[in-house]
Amino acid sequence: MSETEFLTLAEAVLGRIETGLEQAGEEADVDLELSRNGNVLEIEFVDNGSKIIVNTQAPMQEIWVAARAGGFHYRLNGKEWLNTRDGSELFASLAALASAQGGAALNWPV
Repeated sequence: MSETEFLTLAEAVLGRIETGLEQAGEEADVDLELSRNGNVLEIEFVDNGSKIIVNTQAPMQEIWVAARAGGFHYRLNGKEWLNTRDGSELFASLAALASAQGGAALNWPV
């Protein structure tokens, strides 16, 4: 895949994460602040000040996630972004990480 193709796909993923988490936060009554600077999405949990950072790594063609639980790398495999270590899916993993840090179930349709 070319870098341009990767960046187009990654942009769509970041947008989907933003939209999904905003909706999930409202439904679960979790105060989230999302900010985006280029290819970096910062998710702050206002009540406890913790953050999850999601960013794209074009040279590696990966999406990286940094959370309290650690750092995770996801690579496109067919139509899914899968963890390069354990094969977990990006959106399901993010929902679990955000739920743990936000203190309430944050799930959104994927």
